[in-house]
Amino acid sequence: QLQLVESGGGLVQPGGSLRLSCAASGKTLDYYTMGWFRQAPGKEREAVSCISNSAGDTLYADSVKGRFTISRDNAKNTVYLQMNSLKPEDTAVYYCNAVRSSWSGPIDYWGQGTQVTVSS
Repeated sequence: QLQLVESGGGLVQPGGSLRLSCAASGKTLDYYTMGWFRQAPGKEREAVSCISNSAGDTLYADSVKGRFTISRDNAKNTVYLQMNSLKPEDTAVYYCNAVRSSWSGPIDYWGQGTQVTVSS
């Protein structure tokens, strides 16, 4: 079983930065596409960014493009989300996700989430 633990959330002023980490245990992340999702109060969970298992491909939601950067360190079994120029609308609980394909269908895991609050 793969366990994911997010950290790095907190309260930051608009324009500030935070770096989220997602540390994995139980299995290697080498074969997983990793993603960050977020859910604001009263809203559905939305995809923020994802990175392929080889780190060769990344995708970003339009709302964070140019401000957020996803990266991974497979040696440390950790994925990161660097968030710059934060806005109040970035306030949400951020979740880490790991997914890979299998003969029986996709297998995915979620972390417990970390709160990010952008406010003055």
